[in-house]
Amino acid sequence: MLQSLHVKNLALIEETEVEFGRGLNILTGETGAGKSLLIGSINLALGGKFEKEMLRTGAESALVELVFSGDSERVRKKLEQLELETTEDDTVIISRKMQVGKSVCKINGETVTAKQVKDLAEVLIDIHGQHEHQSLLKKKKHMEILDAFCGSVYEEAAKDVATEYTKCRELRKTLEEESMDEETRAREQALAEFEYREIEAAKLIPGEDDQLEQKYRLMTNSKRILENLSESRQFTGNDDEGGAGSALSRALRAIRSISGYDSRLGELEGQLSEIDNLLADYNRDVAEYMADCEFDEEDFGAVEERLNTLNHLKGKYGNTIENVIQYGEEKKEYLERLADYDVYLKKLEDDLKEAEKKLYSACEKLSDIRKRNATVLEQQLKDALVHLNFLTVEFEIAVRQSQNVTANGWDEVEFLISTNPGEPLKPLSQVASGGELSRVMLAIKTVLAGRDDIDTLIFDEIDAGISGRTAWRVSEQLDTLAHSHQVICITHLPQIAAMADRHFCIEKSSVQDNTITDIRVLKKEESLGELARLLGSDALTEAALSNAREMRAQAVAHKG
Repeated sequence: MLQSLHVKNLALIEETEVEFGRGLNILTGETGAGKSLLIGSINLALGGKFEKEMLRTGAESALVELVFSGDSERVRKKLEQLELETTEDDTVIISRKMQVGKSVCKINGETVTAKQVKDLAEVLIDIHGQHEHQSLLKKKKHMEILDAFCGSVYEEAAKDVATEYTKCRELRKTLEEESMDEETRAREQALAEFEYREIEAAKLIPGEDDQLEQKYRLMTNSKRILENLSESRQFTGNDDEGGAGSALSRALRAIRSISGYDSRLGELEGQLSEIDNLLADYNRDVAEYMADCEFDEEDFGAVEERLNTLNHLKGKYGNTIENVIQYGEEKKEYLERLADYDVYLKKLEDDLKEAEKKLYSACEKLSDIRKRNATVLEQQLKDALVHLNFLTVEFEIAVRQSQNVTANGWDEVEFLISTNPGEPLKPLSQVASGGELSRVMLAIKTVLAGRDDIDTLIFDEIDAGISGRTAWRVSEQLDTLAHSHQVICITHLPQIAAMADRHFCIEKSSVQDNTITDIRVLKKEESLGELARLLGSDALTEAALSNAREMRAQAVAHKG
């Protein structure tokens, strides 16, 4: 349930906070007061597009915050999927701070992406905008509605169809790419043969290029290396009287001649002896390195040539030796396929036929699910439409097999309706007026509401194009829906407003040359005054208030 809405610096709203209740929450107000702005702010908090013109004049940023009671298993699972923390009291707080060119979304205080907010919103709230009923003119929407009604049994079957469709598409693509005439095949075979032989002849070893490059660097710098090592050995060895080795030997002899007089002198002798051994090891290792560092021109040329070969292959077939080897293996497999090309193509064709067989079977299963549920849904919708003052209505959901198979199966779904006795069923787009479309959408929302766990439903002017007795029927339907869901509805009809469990008024006023939109909950008498205004009364006369009381009494009687 949506507990509260907090809006700051958005369009005409300076700052306002609304606390909604359970049941039917009705929002009314003068034309232009900003009724739809409240619903728009909810959309913004849930990841809707923010335009700089929405920012209140003079403000640097706008803020929208929604607080939901998220005490349902479905909400907790969604939070877990999104790796978001739950609160101790299971509330879900969604906020969005918006600036020009920048916005920050948070869920329970944690910064998130707009996609995460939209994913969470799917289990929290369902918003029916002013013009959403127009989507009923498109058959694609009819399919979405039926599939939503089918529930989990549809989801599993649809997943199978999508999987088999992907397999078929990939096999068709492979078959198309592999199909070629004799001349093309001979050309492809010759090229593959050349590339494979070139790689095979190189006898590549993984990591060989790194070792050769290290050796090549040593070879190209060997003269400088030997010169510097020789100089280092001269300064540290025993061959020269000025070398460190010779000086260290003399120092060691001197300390040994006196080490017997004191144990501490013996320790000093030991330290110097270790240094002498380390220096001797160093000079021995230098001599061995210098011996290994002597390369002749023939070795140098061989390394250089091999490196050129490796770099040439890497430039043609991959950035690493491993990639080149892999490319060669792929060419080998390709040549084997070409050698038995007809057998290979036959196998692809057989695999495609088998995949298509599985796809058609999955499509048939999905279509059966849709047809069974279509029968149930069309009866429930017909009952709901009769309650919404379609006195004589026939409604049918046609599920037909199309010529094309997609990832969604082979079905085409279309809603057919007849609102006059004797008139044949026709597509909804051909016969329904704007007001009728609104009622059909309300019927759909009512039926689907029993199939999901979304607690909050919002209707932005669901009453477009209706009045009189039909308006009462819509009002009664909203009240029925509000028994099991929280319903928030913007309306301009008194029949719907009279049914409110909680009535809010949206008002626009001028304060110090500033125009401000605000919203407040109405007390009983204030609500009667608002009903009188909606009934068309310019002044709150006793007659107008009497009409409002009568309308409220009728609504209360229905609720009772």
